[in-house]
Amino acid sequence: MNSAMSELLRTNDMVLLSFVEALLKDAGIACMIFDQNMSVVEGSLGVLPRRVLVDSQALDEARRLLVDAGLENDLK
Repeated sequence: MNSAMSELLRTNDMVLLSFVEALLKDAGIACMIFDQNMSVVEGSLGVLPRRVLVDSQALDEARRLLVDAGLENDLK
């Protein structure tokens, strides 16, 4: 990933996060999950959302993939 990263979604739902990560991986779209280690700050409550970022050039494809999976309401 040489270009800029764009935020695809933000969630504190760990099941949704895993599902999105698997969808993107299966489609060959690399992603990075940010703020996973914030549990130290929040005390493992799951209050702070995690961000899914993808290469800006893959953002449209990633958004279409999530819309096709019925996740349009979760998109940033």
